Amino acid sequence: MFLLVWALLAFALPAAAQELRIGLKTEPTSLDPQFHNVGANNQIAMHLFDTLVARDAHQLAVPALALSWKPVGDTVWEFKLRPGVKFHDGSPFTAEDVVFTFERAAKVPNSPSPFTWITRQATRLEIVDPLTLRISTAAPAPLLPIDLSGLPILSHTAAAGDAPEGRTTAELNRGDGLVGTGPFKFVDWKRGGDLVLARNDGYWGPRPAWNKVVFRPLTDGAARVAALLAGDVDLIEDPPAAETARLRKEPTIALAEAASSRLIYVALDQSEPSPGIPDTNGKNPLKTPRVREALSLAIDRQGIVDTIMEGFAQPAGDFLPWPAFGTSKDTRPDRHDPAAAKKLLAEASFPDGFAITLGAPNGRYVNDLTVAQAVAAMWTRIGVKTVVEATAPPVFFRNRDEYRYSAYLSGWSSESGEMSNPLRALAATPSREKGMGGTNRGRYSNPTMDARLDEALRTVDDRKRETLLQEASRLVRADSGILPLYFELSVWAMRKDLSYAARADQATLAQFVKPSAAIR
Repeated sequence: MFLLVWALLAFALPAAAQELRIGLKTEPTSLDPQFHNVGANNQIAMHLFDTLVARDAHQLAVPALALSWKPVGDTVWEFKLRPGVKFHDGSPFTAEDVVFTFERAAKVPNSPSPFTWITRQATRLEIVDPLTLRISTAAPAPLLPIDLSGLPILSHTAAAGDAPEGRTTAELNRGDGLVGTGPFKFVDWKRGGDLVLARNDGYWGPRPAWNKVVFRPLTDGAARVAALLAGDVDLIEDPPAAETARLRKEPTIALAEAASSRLIYVALDQSEPSPGIPDTNGKNPLKTPRVREALSLAIDRQGIVDTIMEGFAQPAGDFLPWPAFGTSKDTRPDRHDPAAAKKLLAEASFPDGFAITLGAPNGRYVNDLTVAQAVAAMWTRIGVKTVVEATAPPVFFRNRDEYRYSAYLSGWSSESGEMSNPLRALAATPSREKGMGGTNRGRYSNPTMDARLDEALRTVDDRKRETLLQEASRLVRADSGILPLYFELSVWAMRKDLSYAARADQATLAQFVKPSAAIR
């Protein structure tokens, strides 16, 4: 009898896994994988298409359509392509499809965010044989493989057409020529309604658990939660923080959580005189490393995470969470030590502290205003009398970019998932010519760090580059040049009998949603 029940259950489980319904916070703007480089579109493309190089849940590079890649000299990368891969229409995947994809990117008209930032790195594409491709670049491009994780590969036959780009965006949105090598095939899409995909049973990789996936746009967070609790969807992304604590207690609901690559940090202006510091006769205390360290030690990061973020964040000691490329396993957040902070202020000739204004957005990040107020209170306790100036996000970012803040709270999400990205944007000495420090509105500068970063960006050997990035990050942190606070958590809520491998890139991918071990 036991064997019969077990057999019936084993037979029934696949039927139970026929359809997965996912509540999305944002509807894609297009199904053309080269029209709009935005998260909502890219995560749908990752179901239909593959890239040469993929990224795992920690944003580390892993093989996909390319089995391997290696530098051939400083300005050439060679990719060995995966044999036996077929597109949804049964045609074979070869290097010709990669070349077509590169060439199409620049031809897509009216793209609000084109993919040419990836493809323009290539000065020449050489098909050595159907499964070997060499990509030449004008200068050493150590990040090219990881950048290629953002370029879905189209079929050079299915996506061909009369327009310069081949199949137009409008045609691809209808499903015409929307042919990839990914784990799912296109079935139907009604803008403002459901997007339906079917399993690709000829997929080269692990077989998804679901015959059919339905993506349903539910832009209101409370509506997503209500749909999940009512059984209208099986999984939702990004439940509101206020609802997530309640969902944790729901016996029918499971959560998946991961530290995202979005860092919330405080930047400190290091020019002189600095706005927002009224009582130091034009002297900027923030130019003194001991003062910056004191401000960091005054912040109770764990307290902010526990009380304000209700546990849905991770205290940050670096600019990316471990084990992202360029991070160190042993890096820890600065300790909370107000007594040591006061001592450092005294040693820096500010025993009575000073006054400062902390700029912050109100509504751009989860609980951003409340976090800023908490930081202000912690600084005030050590004698740095802090007032928060919070404005709507557009106003905040304009003020920030015009250097109107002596200190500000902001966020940064690393697109590449490796350390050169935040260092280049947030910590490098600002230089328009070099493309460095584009978001370094604290005007921090450390020539030794700049040299390490420059060398890393010229180094194609992964081990050497990672060591250089680890050292560059350490130099910024030793300087208290930027104060990392915490990483926002990526959160998914789902039926109790499902599991999801939570991802640092915050993507919702049906191929990684599985019936949980309890019901297999």
